[in-house]
Amino acid sequence: MIAVLGVHGGRVPAGTEQLLAQAQLVAGGSEVLDALAPAGARRLTLGADLEPALRELAGAGEDACVLASGDPGFFGIVRTLSERVGADRLDVHPAPSSVAIAFGRLGIPWDDAVVVSAHGRDPRAALAAALRHPKVAILTSPANDPAWFAARLIGRRLVVAQRLGHPDEQIRSATAEELTGQAFADPNVLLVFGDEDANGERAHAWPPRTPSRWALADDQFSHRAGMVTKAEVRALALARLGPGLGDLIWDVGCGSGSVAIECARLGAAVVAIDSDADAIERTTANARAHHVPIRTVAGTAPDALAELPDPDAVFVGGGGDRLEPILDICAARAGRAVVVTLALVERVGPVISQLASHGLEAEATMLQASRLRPLAGGHRLAAENPVFVVAAERR
Repeated sequence: MIAVLGVHGGRVPAGTEQLLAQAQLVAGGSEVLDALAPAGARRLTLGADLEPALRELAGAGEDACVLASGDPGFFGIVRTLSERVGADRLDVHPAPSSVAIAFGRLGIPWDDAVVVSAHGRDPRAALAAALRHPKVAILTSPANDPAWFAARLIGRRLVVAQRLGHPDEQIRSATAEELTGQAFADPNVLLVFGDEDANGERAHAWPPRTPSRWALADDQFSHRAGMVTKAEVRALALARLGPGLGDLIWDVGCGSGSVAIECARLGAAVVAIDSDADAIERTTANARAHHVPIRTVAGTAPDALAELPDPDAVFVGGGGDRLEPILDICAARAGRAVVVTLALVERVGPVISQLASHGLEAEATMLQASRLRPLAGGHRLAAENPVFVVAAERR
């Protein structure tokens, strides 16, 4: 068996001291080994490259102990160990996680918080979660530290909890603007607060879930003279965009903002772009009515896209005469998918070819829905205008 012990405040969990004392092989970071490894035990330092240590632990024939910060099963080494040596060989004793301690220091409940990690992975998913949700905890890394996030979370209130449980523990609360460019001690956890205040007074529903429905009725959005992406088209667009937690979506030519809002309701961070001031105003009002945060950008694409962070997926619903340069930018920068709606059949082929030139595999579907309308005691079919949906995916 390999004992995996969480460490907090320079101690292992109560009752596990004997597991550490009898270990002949102790693995952990250099700092915790210096502090806790028993005399005479063979030490195994866990560094950036875990592979040599994992091989040695997997083949260990002696009593072994792994020391890890906080709860090693919470974004910790337990996942890797269970995959390499088998869960049946692990005896895990967690300490409190840094996230639980950070919220505890503030006296704030965290059962409604989104917890994400930027440690050893692309930080953009953690950033998108923090842009979308009002209470987020981010496990940071030296490469993606609180200052990196602060520069991209302007307008949010941040709390940086540094070296929790150590004598030099520090909790710093400030605006994102105040923390940009600052230095922080490792390890640390970053708490991000949006619309909800830092006292946690606005409770969220539990358990969290996706909306009970999407492709909402057209009349759920304020729009001008029927200029709204119809529900049937929206349903297919959402299916191809696949918005979710950790995603950033662009809605280019947002109009009423119906697609942007539906993406946000499904958990994605969204940037809605339009050159029409009325469209920006309507999108803002519709987002407020549906209780979702959306960043709006008033400007003409593609120029208005230049300073935006790269998206996971893009919806283009209002390209107009500038569709070709807009698609060049969107196809080059989208990580996963681009969805385009078109009214003219002549534009479908060129759009597919253009998207393919950027390495995307595209397909096109014509949607023509007919809705029932009352007529003389019965009903008639009222046809909506046909719309072509071009969906392109990066394989």
